[in-house]
Amino acid sequence: MRGEMETPEERIQRVVREEVGIAAYDPAWPQLFRQEKEHLLSCLPNDLIRRVEHFGSTAVPGLAAKPIVDMLVEVTDLQATKAWIAPVLEAQGYEYFWRPTHGDDGPPFYAWFIKRDPQTSARTHHIHMVEGHFTDHWDRLLFRDYLIQHPDLASEYEALKVRLASAWSQDRVAYTRGKTEFIVSATDQAKRFYGRA
Repeated sequence: MRGEMETPEERIQRVVREEVGIAAYDPAWPQLFRQEKEHLLSCLPNDLIRRVEHFGSTAVPGLAAKPIVDMLVEVTDLQATKAWIAPVLEAQGYEYFWRPTHGDDGPPFYAWFIKRDPQTSARTHHIHMVEGHFTDHWDRLLFRDYLIQHPDLASEYEALKVRLASAWSQDRVAYTRGKTEFIVSATDQAKRFYGRA
């Protein structure tokens, strides 16, 4: 039951129940990011897009991850993003969600897109569009950089993700919650390390 027949609640329930699988690091992930960045910059209104970053585990060389490239896109105006960007990407087959930043509901919201492989329907990209003041999102770049510089911590994170994916393979919400304490702690370390505390 995909597409226009679904209610927003049904769409959310469908995507959170999709399988969580961890794959060995794929050196193609950075190139998949670059290709998608070029695509977004070529088809979206230039006045709404600022920086486009690769984050998450696929951005950390050598780290096993869900094989989905996470992208963080700074937009100048989220309401304009709803009006002008979401329709363009939905017309290309991306799934669009107006998503809460914290918890299950309530502001601040941001635009989130899932891109899928047209042959397999597997997720290939998650695109998070936020304004520049969404510091929780931008702190994820510190987390990324800190894992790159601290391979032992990255290995610890990988082991945690593998355990969680095994325990919660059909529950993306539980899988994500299980990572939260580690991510918060490592991000705090990263802020101190990079002088952002």
